[in-house]
Amino acid sequence: MTHAYEALTELFESEGAKEYLGEDVSIATHMLQTAQVARAAGASAELIVAAVVHDVGHFSGAMSGLELMRGHDNRHDAIAAEWLSQWFDAAVTEPVRLHVAAKRYLCATDAAYYDRLSDASKYTMSVQGGEMSAAEVATFAAEPHCESATALRRFDDAGKDPEAPVPALADFRAEIEALDRTLRSSAAI
Repeated sequence: MTHAYEALTELFESEGAKEYLGEDVSIATHMLQTAQVARAAGASAELIVAAVVHDVGHFSGAMSGLELMRGHDNRHDAIAAEWLSQWFDAAVTEPVRLHVAAKRYLCATDAAYYDRLSDASKYTMSVQGGEMSAAEVATFAAEPHCESATALRRFDDAGKDPEAPVPALADFRAEIEALDRTLRSSAAI
């Protein structure tokens, strides 16, 4: 079985170099900057890895972001969480699964949040359901991973700077491998 770092390396070197849905950075650059922001904020290893991988559901092939920009929600958050679950536990996959909901939640609960979103993120939010209703806010707030998902979302918003330095995927290898269940289970054999 391919380990997470190997699979991610392949994606980041191929699909990751492509445009990031109307942003001024590539998909890989965005995710790596998001992870760097998470690390600088002192986030847990699980949240740093979630930041590295949160948008893998936008990659083309089985997971494509083109539909989102054409006005159809591609459910990249759920697709990514499901794909990542072959390697990672819920502490990584649940913030990924919830990061779109977290954007909708923050727009509903923080009056200034929407104005800080990039134009592309404002557009995709409208496709993804818009601001949450009061009932959706209550449901989201009760999620066990609500806090980590909203933290990931804020890191996500900061990871779109074409002028900021871009770390390499290798800079996060230790965290990725430490949390990869397939490596832990093969080491136990």
